[in-house]
Amino acid sequence: MNKTIKTLLGATMLVATGTGAYAADTTLTIATVNNGDMIRMQGLTEDFTKANPGIALEWVTLEENVLRQRVTQDVATKGGQFDIMTIGTYEVPIWGKQGWLVSLNDLPKSYDVDDLLPAIRGGLTVDGELYAAPFYGESSMVMYRKDLMEKAGMEMPEAPSWHAIRRAAALMTDKDEGIYGICLRGKAGWGENMAFLTATANSFGARWFDEDWNPQFDSPEWKEALTFYIDMMNAYGPPGASSNGFNENLALFQQGKCGMWIDATVAASFVTNPDDSTVADKVGFALAPDNGLGKRGNWLWAWSLAIPAGTDDEDAAKKFVAWATSKDYLALVAENEGWANVPPGTRTSLYENEEYAKVPFAKMTLDSINSADPTAPTVDPVPYTGVQFVAIPEFQGIATAVGQQFSAALAGTTDVDTALANAQSLATREMKRGGYLK
Repeated sequence: MNKTIKTLLGATMLVATGTGAYAADTTLTIATVNNGDMIRMQGLTEDFTKANPGIALEWVTLEENVLRQRVTQDVATKGGQFDIMTIGTYEVPIWGKQGWLVSLNDLPKSYDVDDLLPAIRGGLTVDGELYAAPFYGESSMVMYRKDLMEKAGMEMPEAPSWHAIRRAAALMTDKDEGIYGICLRGKAGWGENMAFLTATANSFGARWFDEDWNPQFDSPEWKEALTFYIDMMNAYGPPGASSNGFNENLALFQQGKCGMWIDATVAASFVTNPDDSTVADKVGFALAPDNGLGKRGNWLWAWSLAIPAGTDDEDAAKKFVAWATSKDYLALVAENEGWANVPPGTRTSLYENEEYAKVPFAKMTLDSINSADPTAPTVDPVPYTGVQFVAIPEFQGIATAVGQQFSAALAGTTDVDTALANAQSLATREMKRGGYLK
């Protein structure tokens, strides 16, 4: 049995299905994540359906942990539930190699695939085939309250260290007023707390695996990184942080309860939107922190639209994917919502646009994306690519389990040493099972 399928799903048999041509009165079922940019896209799709009256759209909008489970199961079995899937930079190369995705190399010339940012396009390409079109690209950065920094008597460096972040968090915390100096992901999940903690650990000199695929959670670098994170969050973070992911921290920041939030660059448009954020005019931006070792704690990601090989409506699906990730779509969002709300991080032409250059977070987003290197993500050499993930099929399961250990340590139901020991044990077991170790 195919090792990748077994890893992702357990013993699941492949079911072959045919691919039909586009026909009128087609309904495309689209699985997507409940992030703000995706919700906005759903509100603008009349532009697409008017131009393509034979195509109707049906949305399945899910929290990202649930989305990943659903689409992984469907694509691996060619179940045919979805015609278009929102997937990330982790899944694309693995699924593309398995033949589970439709190649997008035949998108129309007007799509201008060469306009895609090289770092983002490269992560979605396997052996010269583009297997997903980026809806938005992101890294991570510091979003902070300029007014609280000023009140604390500090200035945020453009490229801060982790110790500067901790000092600022201490000075900005005012628990009597319900203000917490730092908000960070704590919700368990390979794409939730482990995305943040893996990128953070890189900056502390930690690695998931050494060059022989031995797990490294028993290293002093991992202990330093996890201890720093948990101590800072316990002292200056909000209560219940072990349940907070991207959306929960976004809400806290918009409500004025966070002095700093280190998370996806795509959040910048939401925290600066006066319709949603009570602190919209008070937000500053900086690069993700480092620890003096030459690696910053930022990641590289793209939420992208891909077409599973099991769809019966490939041509219609390609029409939608091309529309939703096009230059014209960016212009549509700018016209309806303003340039600050355009999906970022995908196209060179966007960052050459004089109007977009006026957006306060545009340059910092691009600088953050360009500073992440998935081919050399760590201080010491590693046998894998990926910044906040390891690009092997086993990572999804291992990191979810490790994330549960680390979330428990943040919640106080276990300690750092126990969490790391458990992480080392379960990672070693799964890597042996996967054939990486004897």
